[in-house]
Amino acid sequence: MPKVVFIDHQGADFHVETPVGKSLMQAALDNGVAGILGDCGGSCSCATCHGYVDERWLSKLSPQSETEVFMLEGVPQPRETSRLCCQIRMTPELDGIVVTLPEEQV
Repeated sequence: MPKVVFIDHQGADFHVETPVGKSLMQAALDNGVAGILGDCGGSCSCATCHGYVDERWLSKLSPQSETEVFMLEGVPQPRETSRLCCQIRMTPELDGIVVTLPEEQV
């Protein structure tokens, strides 16, 4: 199974395996990764699964929807690499993707 590396705001990393097709948000929740809340259950309506995708992986992601862009406008510390983890579905090409989690979601 492909792997995801989540890094919390203090630098601790969590390596999780997840099936192709599952969202990064659900992979984090299934594996007890702190810092991903997923309050809306993955419907792109709360931004509590905000993460910073490592720049090396951005070109492999699907483009952001208008809804995701709108939701990210409301996060406390947006960056160029900000994405909602509920909007990223695991693919074989994303094996090893690295996502750093913001402090505000602790």
